[in-house]
Amino acid sequence: MAWTADECLLGFTRALRAAGISVTQDRALTFLRCVTLVGMSDRKSLYWAGRASLTCSPADLDPYDQVFEQWFSGARMDGISRSQKTPPTAVQAVLEDAADGTGSSESEEMIRGLASEREVLRQRDIASLTANERAALRRQFATLRPTPPTRRSRRHIRSRRGRIDGPATLRSQLRRMGEPGVIVRHRFTRRSRRVVLLVDVSGSMSAYADALLRLAHTFVQSAPRSTEVFTIGTRLTHVTRALRHRDGDQALLDAGLAVADWSGGTRLGEAVGAFMDRWGRRGMARGAVVVVFSDGWERAQPDVLGGQMRQLSAVAHRVIWVNPHRGKTGYAPVQSGIVAALPHVDDFVAGHSMAAFSEVAEVVARA
Repeated sequence: MAWTADECLLGFTRALRAAGISVTQDRALTFLRCVTLVGMSDRKSLYWAGRASLTCSPADLDPYDQVFEQWFSGARMDGISRSQKTPPTAVQAVLEDAADGTGSSESEEMIRGLASEREVLRQRDIASLTANERAALRRQFATLRPTPPTRRSRRHIRSRRGRIDGPATLRSQLRRMGEPGVIVRHRFTRRSRRVVLLVDVSGSMSAYADALLRLAHTFVQSAPRSTEVFTIGTRLTHVTRALRHRDGDQALLDAGLAVADWSGGTRLGEAVGAFMDRWGRRGMARGAVVVVFSDGWERAQPDVLGGQMRQLSAVAHRVIWVNPHRGKTGYAPVQSGIVAALPHVDDFVAGHSMAAFSEVAEVVARA
């Protein structure tokens, strides 16, 4: 059965993922657009189109060359230098054995094995996962249920316990012609506090950007009216509308189409300043919980980031910085951007695994 051009190119991207190269959906889409411009007739142009759009580090170049040579030359894909993993063997239990109790111990061991694998995957660094492990991790995002933080509203309701409502108590006594009656009490209601997520999608965060946007998608789905999401890199992009789509894959695809500076440079200070000038001071950041997902690598002067973070901290209720390297052994916050921003940050937490994402959700809920 002959393949179409799109099937051949998408198959090439899947082969790159199998070789250990982190090829996200937006990179695959960029690759298809590049091939549309240069065509498939020129092998050299096709090679450079894929190398420019599908690789993100020098470590990806050798696997990319091997995959490209073997894929487009028709050779088998068994010579790629990567660790080969033996697929797990599926064990089936016979139903008749369950009645005798002979298969119960094997079933319990299988269940414990699956649970332990799931827990190990929750603790793994996202940057080190293979394509299959990333697919399994995407299914775990459905288990996250972020609870939005709350604040006291100006409105109040009747309550058996709480502060005495003097005017309501007086009106009740007047209706009884001055006779003593029940003392009316009330309490203030609570409403969701706005949460603003600033997700760094620059080149240094490319291994985590996809998972962080999926985390942002879960926040938007849990509180669509009080959650705003922006991506930061060389520019600031508002992607809340794209992430409101219920399907996570489609939401990330729409967000990828909206973000023009994916895997580019980093201008954290200018991006935070743009957010403050256009949205923050006008009310979006006032009294809100602002969460910055970034490793702190800054191309511009760190003093600019420090000044913008100081202004952000002055208007926000709480500022949380999530760093994917925070949870790694031996990490020290010595990057210029982190050093400039930390004095104006209330919480500095890790964001490299699913377990760390659960902790981030708890920190936001307690803010």
